[in-house]
Amino acid sequence: MSLTPVISVNNLNHYFGKGNLKKQVLFDINLEIYPGEIVIMTGPSGSGKTTLLTLMGGLRSAQEGSLKILEQEMCEASKQELTMLRRQIGYIFQAHNLMTFLTAKQNVRMSLELHDEMLNQDLDAKATAILEQVGLEHRVDYYAENLSGGQRQRVAIARALVSHPKIVLADEPTAALDKKSGRDVVVLMQNLAKEQGCTILMVTHDNRILDIGDRIIYMEDGHLISNSVAQIN
Repeated sequence: MSLTPVISVNNLNHYFGKGNLKKQVLFDINLEIYPGEIVIMTGPSGSGKTTLLTLMGGLRSAQEGSLKILEQEMCEASKQELTMLRRQIGYIFQAHNLMTFLTAKQNVRMSLELHDEMLNQDLDAKATAILEQVGLEHRVDYYAENLSGGQRQRVAIARALVSHPKIVLADEPTAALDKKSGRDVVVLMQNLAKEQGCTILMVTHDNRILDIGDRIIYMEDGHLISNSVAQIN
């Protein structure tokens, strides 16, 4: 395992609102995540998990302390720096966020079109290949609205991983799925990430998938309470 963390958080604090309405939502977070790790972040609703995930994903700028993603400091980062960083990260959301008026292949292809260095490649072939890897070879030209919840989440995984990002951030990826579909989707993420050597950080309330993580982070009331190697039953 490389000794340089892909995510390094030091004394990170974060606030919402201003003036009298200013409220601290993250308190003195310290954390390091290394290449190839699968880390699961859990804890009650409102504990700051999704806020921390959005900061790590460059979806908002960090305010106080230090947050380095792929060795880039995110505290007070400019919009341009955040944009550059986002191109190196794959995102998987609870609501999968697919364009329903596009086919599975077109949804995945859109992710590739953000990368100038890939525009001279056969994007349709790349999109089709990763959809085959996630078991959707017979659904490549289906519109997202005609896919089941589990199939849509597989498209979302394909879209997140097709450009071989160094980090994948997943926010409640199994929330809308039944037990079997949810586990299938997470095992799929695990296998693809291990193949590509990318790091996964997953926020979840789903206790059925905790054993898939290398490490479990527990948050409560904006504090990182524990950070332990996962116990495999």
